[in-house]
Amino acid sequence: MKELLNNWKLIALLCLTLGLAPFFPEPHFFGKLKWVWGGAKGMQPMDWFDFIFHGFPFVLLIRLLVVKIIKK
Repeated sequence: MKELLNNWKLIALLCLTLGLAPFFPEPHFFGKLKWVWGGAKGMQPMDWFDFIFHGFPFVLLIRLLVVKIIKK
């Protein structure tokens, strides 16, 4: 499991596919992020799940960057 969490290629692939899908008209995660920054008015539980689901690869990327910086 540790190998998966520290695999740059896998995390980059997740960010580019799951994190940004669907790509048009704008990446889904960025649309949800704008909605949250705007106060999240009208967001249903499914919208929150979708936001977390599409944002999780970016959380893994930030975690990996922090781990690499701390190791130095």
